[in-house]
Amino acid sequence: MFSTYFFVSLQQLKLKTMKTRATIFCALAATMMLTSACKSHYQVASVERTRILVDNRYDKQPDAKITEFMKPYKQQVDSVMGPVVGQSARYMTKNRPESELSNLLSDILVWAGAKYGEKPDFGLYNMGGIRADLPKGPVTYGDVLDVAPFENKIAFGTLKGSEVLELFEQIASTGGEGVSKSVRMVITPDHKLVSVTINGEAIKPHHNYRLTTIDYLLGGSDKMEALKKCRDINAPKEKANNTRFIIMDYFREMQAQGKVVDAEVEGRIVIEH
Repeated sequence: MFSTYFFVSLQQLKLKTMKTRATIFCALAATMMLTSACKSHYQVASVERTRILVDNRYDKQPDAKITEFMKPYKQQVDSVMGPVVGQSARYMTKNRPESELSNLLSDILVWAGAKYGEKPDFGLYNMGGIRADLPKGPVTYGDVLDVAPFENKIAFGTLKGSEVLELFEQIASTGGEGVSKSVRMVITPDHKLVSVTINGEAIKPHHNYRLTTIDYLLGGSDKMEALKKCRDINAPKEKANNTRFIIMDYFREMQAQGKVVDAEVEGRIVIEH
């Protein structure tokens, strides 16, 4: 007897409708229940993976029996994933060296600082932590979960100016990460740092700078080793500090103010030609 385990990332499926998302989720849940009880003398010899585009084309001719079977599960999924938290002015994606979505997320971390009694000089959100695009129009809980599916939480730390310069050299080496609007960087085509300013000023080597990012990066992940040197760290571990909830709080506040969330590529990171 053996158990079959499915490790599935719904964020990797380019789902364009909540219906499709719920259908896939329910189908996987049903499959797991059926296969976990199977008895067989077979053993897994190898595992291969491939990416298959799943979009709303698969909803055009739904199977009536399957649809009926899935209905109670779909209702539960939709009740969680479906609520709208705000409005987006445009379709946003991530790209290096700079993108609308990476700009937005790093700005949201800075915005959230006030809740924690912090006034960060700049924010940093890694491209690898952005797992999906953000749609134009209504943004749901499920959309935000797709963008930020991990249990990463907001964090604050202090670096000396010389360490900040080291950090930006490492950011340049990756081709660019999400940085807040206070930052302006110039890098070469082969990913070397040419110049960087914070709030329009050159970085002072002996000055202390407060930053905000996600706790995952404080360990030096994604080649940002300089973050290991952060001091005076403020990294609350409660679930409410998860980045997805902070992003949703931002959208809800903007919606309460009658604002549509927007972000643009504005020259925060520029490649020198």
